Amino acid sequence: MAMKIRLTRMGSKKRPFYRIVAIDGAKRRDGRPSEYLGHYNPMVDPAEVKIDMEKVEQWLARGAEPSDTVRSLLKQAGK
Repeated sequence: MAMKIRLTRMGSKKRPFYRIVAIDGAKRRDGRPSEYLGHYNPMVDPAEVKIDMEKVEQWLARGAEPSDTVRSLLKQAGK
């Protein structure tokens, strides 16, 4: 079971909003996640990023791999 930390899309058409989730890598993009870790809203200026760093660090310690986009968001948030 390869766990991933990635984005799942929320919001309406042309107004995306993303949740940062820990999910099994084989599940679909909007499948049920194991845990919610934060959110990312690119539609406001500046983009809003809120991440629970304690939960992210726990998942990284368990071997979860962040996606490229989540990796850049973690750097932006101060990891």
